[in-house]
Amino acid sequence: MATFLYRIGRWAFRRRRLVGGLWLGALVLAVAAAAMAPEGKEEDISMPGTESQKAFDLLDERFPQSNSQGAEARLVFRAPDGQRVTARENKAAVEDALGSLDGGDGGDQVASTTDPYETGAVSEDGTIAYSTITYSADAVDLTEPTKSALEDAANQARGAGLIVEIGGSALDSEEEPGGTTEIIGVAVAAVVLVLALGSLVAAGLSLLTALVGVAIAFGLVSALAVPLGLTSTVAILALMLGLAVGIDYALFITSRFRDERAQGSEPEEAAGRAVGTAGSAVVFAGATVFIALVGLGVVGIPELTKMGMGGAGAVALAVLVALTLVPALFGFFGRRVLSRAARRAAGAPRRGAGNFAPSHGKPAADRQPIAATPAKGMGTRWARFVLRRPVAVLLIAGLGLGAVALPALSLELGLPGDESKSVETTQRRAYDLLSEGFGPGFNGPLTVVVDTSGSGDTRATANQVVKTVRGVDGVASVGDPVLSRTKDTAVLTAVPRTAPNSGETKDLVHAIRGAVSDVEADTGAVILVTGTTAMNIDISEAMSDALIPYLTVVIGLAVLLLMVVFRSVLVPVKAALGFLLSVGAAFGVLVAVFQWGWAADLVGIEQTGPVMSLMPILIIGIVFGLAMDYEVFLLTRMREAYVHGASPGEAIVGGFRHSGRVVAAAAIIMISVFAGFIGMSSPTIQTMGVGLAAAVAFDAFVVRMAIAPAVLALLGHRAWWLPPILNRVLPNVDIEGEKLSRRVPASATVADATVVDAAVVDATVADAAVVDPTVADAAVPRLPAGRHRH
Repeated sequence: MATFLYRIGRWAFRRRRLVGGLWLGALVLAVAAAAMAPEGKEEDISMPGTESQKAFDLLDERFPQSNSQGAEARLVFRAPDGQRVTARENKAAVEDALGSLDGGDGGDQVASTTDPYETGAVSEDGTIAYSTITYSADAVDLTEPTKSALEDAANQARGAGLIVEIGGSALDSEEEPGGTTEIIGVAVAAVVLVLALGSLVAAGLSLLTALVGVAIAFGLVSALAVPLGLTSTVAILALMLGLAVGIDYALFITSRFRDERAQGSEPEEAAGRAVGTAGSAVVFAGATVFIALVGLGVVGIPELTKMGMGGAGAVALAVLVALTLVPALFGFFGRRVLSRAARRAAGAPRRGAGNFAPSHGKPAADRQPIAATPAKGMGTRWARFVLRRPVAVLLIAGLGLGAVALPALSLELGLPGDESKSVETTQRRAYDLLSEGFGPGFNGPLTVVVDTSGSGDTRATANQVVKTVRGVDGVASVGDPVLSRTKDTAVLTAVPRTAPNSGETKDLVHAIRGAVSDVEADTGAVILVTGTTAMNIDISEAMSDALIPYLTVVIGLAVLLLMVVFRSVLVPVKAALGFLLSVGAAFGVLVAVFQWGWAADLVGIEQTGPVMSLMPILIIGIVFGLAMDYEVFLLTRMREAYVHGASPGEAIVGGFRHSGRVVAAAAIIMISVFAGFIGMSSPTIQTMGVGLAAAVAFDAFVVRMAIAPAVLALLGHRAWWLPPILNRVLPNVDIEGEKLSRRVPASATVADATVVDAAVVDATVADAAVVDPTVADAAVPRLPAGRHRH
């Protein structure tokens, strides 16, 4: 793989105008396709195979007229204190407001309007009433005059002294990507890039390439929204992941390019080696994210499958951009990719074996080593500290993550509704008014479908079901059954006493299903309990049931892939256990913030409740790939040093010296990008932002930079042990570029190769000198380059 990618890197560098033109053309086409594509529609989450979904499908078949309607709105009226909504003047104000909806510019999309005084939609105390307005179009297709007419009707009633709020789906709108917090996240990423790379050009290069990949991915998702049924959440996930991994992948390759230039490689050779080594790690890391996201389709939820496919596509584009556009831009920007200090150092002759004069007509800045690799730094000092105290570091980090993960034992899953919205929104205030006037269960009614196509009298069976459901503890009321035109199906509505997301309502759904099973046995009818609340409960339970199997598959995949990459048994096991710790800690944060309300004000959460049911599996899939990013980028340098003869201690220090700073910068960038989405109003995106930011922080800084080196220090040579039979069976993907380390560029002279080899030897000796002699195993004899210890 490394040799193949090496050729791609050199080709992209030489053909930079062609590569840049192709990506520019792809960008223009994607943006044009998105601009011309019709706007996508938001779809309800479904779960094929569940009882609630079967009932919805049956309703579509037997009651087609009731399921063909579009958006719905509820105007909720409350009388002033001390008055009743049934008073003559208040009743007149309500009727005038509703009458205004039938005329005007927005009346052509109104299908029906109910009169609360005729339908009995008035609370027992007479203070609250509501009207249901149905439309002939979906929420995204409602025109601005239609929405304005609804708001004008509410304002008209408010002018008469009533309190009026608007609920339902009519005012729902898609979450628009982009905003203050996202811009702040990208700005933080830019600052980190400048500090890490020491060059505005290098930082801008990483941001530019990431934005190109994100723009193409976002354009493709928008263009395919209608034919594939992609929602705004899919687009936002693609934007989030594309930005995060795109910046990181470009950063890793740029950092390796600068290292290669520092060792004296020509720009084209450095580009090839950077793509061959760091690019191999990028391919593997991107592949793990891709596989984990595509694997979300096995859960069986179409929306989750679409989110996984959209995110996987964005990651694949980020990998392609990093492997081709990044080395092409190296050719365009030249020495400006290097830091200012490196450029200054290139202008003057340096003392030591690593310097040589220009040759083959190349400028001195292109032929000589740019700067020596620093012998000491924060990464080196931290690695030496861990090597001296591995047990203490392991215990503190492991117990700390375990403590953070404890709240995850109380994880509850659910789907957000209007109750999770800000109290500043009219939808949330309408929800609260309806709960106050008609009980908390009014916002989450249950629909009971009675299919008697294979049994006897539909009316008699339906009445028996009504009697049975009314006798279930926790049911506030049961409506009269409604028969289909074919008289073979009946539908009735049961209102719980408790709120939709409460545990009591969940128990009630199971209790009703258990109670009607006796009626099924007696009559031969098929009785199904559905509704939005029941669907949310079924999806949450299905996600809980799928969590352990999916986690098992993901961990098994991680162990297998890492075994191929690092040719070790214990390193993959260590990585998988660390992944479990970081994911558990992230779930603990989600429970603490979204269920318990800790620091909820800080992230803008006004209402606590269950964690969105899609989040655990989605976070596992994403974090699995991102965790492997840091594992690969950090341990690749360690293994590279080890197979070249370094002792285990030297290899750990070498890995941190070369990759520690870059991995830390990449993690901060990714955390900033994810945290930038916390400010969005969508509960789904908020939960995703908090969970992913926390997971990346725990995995990068605690698991990979503390627990991993501590475990490797304790294992010593055993960490890189692989049974002979596996050594023969497993393919050698050469992700650390071992074959490249033995090749001399065709354009280099023998003298050049000798000097470069001398520089590498000198660097190795200098590296060994900074390792703590008590743990570095400095006395272990070195092996020739490319030889493995077993």
